Amino acid sequence: MKTTLFTALIIGFATQLSAQQAQVTIQQDPKIDQLVQLYAKVNANSGFYQIQVGFGSFEKAQDLLNQVEVDFPDWYSKIEFESPTYRVRLGKFRTKLEAERKYLEVRKKYPDAMLLKPEESTSK
Repeated sequence: MKTTLFTALIIGFATQLSAQQAQVTIQQDPKIDQLVQLYAKVNANSGFYQIQVGFGSFEKAQDLLNQVEVDFPDWYSKIEFESPTYRVRLGKFRTKLEAERKYLEVRKKYPDAMLLKPEESTSK
């Protein structure tokens, strides 16, 4: 009896309750949108130095990528397809100095590694 009465009271109160209605207005400087667009444009056009560790078939590249991720777990790594081979690339280095330092470290483990310069952007 108590549970039936308690359930009826809960249902009665629940039908009477309603959620609060509110509206949030954000006021920001219009220059923030311009800065975000500028930031995206600059970062889209800037290239990175990368280290190519190896290349070959997809299976070979996948095995190499797995090994690279074990050897350098905190570094960015990926497989890129450039016809007709898959290439394993490591890192995203902004400066040549940083890239050369990391390149020397990678060469100890992967002697065939190559340091790649950033691609030149054709748009201005």
